[in-house]
Amino acid sequence: MARVALVALSLLFSFERADAQTNAALRDSLKIATDRLEYAPDSVDLRLRKASFNLQLEQWQYALDEYNYILRRNPNDVSALFHRAYVNEKLHRDNFARLDYESLLTIVPGHFEGQLGLALLNQKTKRFTDALDMINRLVSQYPDSAVAYAARAGIEKEQGMVSLSVFDYAEAVKRDTDNKEYRIDYIDALIADKKKNEARRELDRLVSMGVPRASLLDFYKRCR
Repeated sequence: MARVALVALSLLFSFERADAQTNAALRDSLKIATDRLEYAPDSVDLRLRKASFNLQLEQWQYALDEYNYILRRNPNDVSALFHRAYVNEKLHRDNFARLDYESLLTIVPGHFEGQLGLALLNQKTKRFTDALDMINRLVSQYPDSAVAYAARAGIEKEQGMVSLSVFDYAEAVKRDTDNKEYRIDYIDALIADKKKNEARRELDRLVSMGVPRASLLDFYKRCR
């Protein structure tokens, strides 16, 4: 699940790994939100804000408690359902995550992130046919999305469909030409598909984009 997990974490969600200074700022913001909740404990907006800080600080159980509180009062809150599914996955509660994604997609059938999250969860839990069916549907619905193509490529590669993954990584790169992560995944797939000359050209292109050649030496070696 390595490459697909990266897609899920870096593309599906907007949370960034914080450095120490940002962590301190997040903790300050969390304290403010927590203090305000004492005066307005039923405020959904405040609880969503507090939960977002819990998420960014990787305080999964605290975030789960907030989403549970919200969803007990409003079972159709789309934001709470989506983010609780993510938290449930982080807590290795995959069955609960699936229920949340499915509930979300019942409310909003075309929800991009919900479909992507469920496709990735299906892949993670070895429901390979379901994963492909859902990611194919997502690409059909969002043909301009680099994220959808990259996610499908990752799923295809993990299922041994390397040539298909090469095509989809190429499509992702076309739609997001500055994304170096896509290009690295594309190169990896090209090498796996025995297309070493093409992989080498893509490596040279990455270097021209400012990626240090030294960081790509392992890939260059695999192209020999």
